[in-house]
Amino acid sequence: MTIAADTGPGGSLLPIAGSAVALLLVLLVIAGLAVGRLRAARRNALAEAEQARRSAEEQTVRQRAELTRREDGLTEELRRLRRREDELADRSAELERSRGEAEALVTRRAAELERAAGFSAEQARAELLREAETSARREAAVTVREIEREAKEEGERRARSILAGAIQRLAAEQTAETAVTVFRLPSEDMKGRIIGREGRNIRAFESVTGVNLIVDDTPESVQLSCFDPVRRETARLTLEHLVEDGRIHPTRIEQLHERSRSEVEQCCVRAGEDALRDTRVGAMHPELVRTLGSLRYRASYGQNVLGHLLESAHLAGMMAAELGVDPDPVRRAALLHDIGKALTHESEGSHAAVGAELARRYGESSEVVHAIAAHHNEVEPGTVTAVLTQAADACSGGRPGARKESSELYVRRLARLEEIARSHAGVAEVYAMQAGREVRVMVRPDAVDDLGAELIAREVARQVSAELTYPGQIRVTVVRESRATAVAS
Repeated sequence: MTIAADTGPGGSLLPIAGSAVALLLVLLVIAGLAVGRLRAARRNALAEAEQARRSAEEQTVRQRAELTRREDGLTEELRRLRRREDELADRSAELERSRGEAEALVTRRAAELERAAGFSAEQARAELLREAETSARREAAVTVREIEREAKEEGERRARSILAGAIQRLAAEQTAETAVTVFRLPSEDMKGRIIGREGRNIRAFESVTGVNLIVDDTPESVQLSCFDPVRRETARLTLEHLVEDGRIHPTRIEQLHERSRSEVEQCCVRAGEDALRDTRVGAMHPELVRTLGSLRYRASYGQNVLGHLLESAHLAGMMAAELGVDPDPVRRAALLHDIGKALTHESEGSHAAVGAELARRYGESSEVVHAIAAHHNEVEPGTVTAVLTQAADACSGGRPGARKESSELYVRRLARLEEIARSHAGVAEVYAMQAGREVRVMVRPDAVDDLGAELIAREVARQVSAELTYPGQIRVTVVRESRATAVAS
């Protein structure tokens, strides 16, 4: 293309117009290129979109095919489950029919058994339960007996070892009779002076001292009789001072009685202090010391009570040391366990309850008070101190030669022992042996089996423990003997 130059007037505008035309042409070229590129990009985009559409359609087709395949599989599984359900329904119906037939058969058999045995179903069930219960009881009794035997053997072995060691280390006195005091006179003529004119002196003596003065045919001696040993000892000292003084008349009797009572009080205090030192118990309230010392003049079954307390304290302390228990509170409780016997004629209740109240009043610990109250099982023992106090009391009172019993109480206790044993069914003979320390019970073998014999032994021991009072222990032995005899001819 040729552009002619304008040389006429205003020809200076021609170069400018040519430049604009060139610029326009360039822009048109650029625009054409841009339009071409846009069209190519559009075609590419349309091609990509078409390709994506075809890919999506192919994926959709594949998913539809997979879903169709799974649907076919589920349909087949559903058919299989329905067939299985139908089979189970058939089997359930068959089992229901079989169960009905079995129940009918059981009912017929039960009816036949009831007719044959003469028992109803409830009676047979009760009989079966009764037999099962009896069998279980017998098995339990055998097991309990074995466990008790092992525990008893071990406990007895250890208890024998501890008690034997404690008793071997203790030297104790034998019992002595203290019910009546015999006073020796320097001459037979002194009896007349003691009696006085028309019995004036003896009446004054008995009135002041509260003690019976027995003047009999025994040469050069008189007897002092009183239930209170402290009063009896005071009367003995009074009579001793009267004989030494030689002046025997009512006024002098009163004077010397006051002096003797003061001496006995001092002796009681000294005896209590000696007991504390001997047992290494420690400080104690002065009133408890005096009351404890007064027990030197008291006796229980012929055994001196203070001697019994000292013996019990030593035994309890040694047993506590063997067991690894603090021996101080144990010795203290054992020393005070019978202190109530000094006040039983002044207070109501047993000596255990009276002694516990006295100890509580004068500041003893709750452990000691409980041991005093529980040493005869009037209160259930709840501490080691209480149990050891019981054991020491039983050892001291039950050892040979420790105590004496009156013949009346002895015979009454033996009779009651035999009566308790005879009260049980199946008992043939009862023998109280070893001075009442053992009861031997003979039972009929056809009426009592081995377990029954053991139950009788336990029951007799429980009744004896609950009803009788006795020192030491009583062994209950039940003998079941069966004999078979045949005669050959």
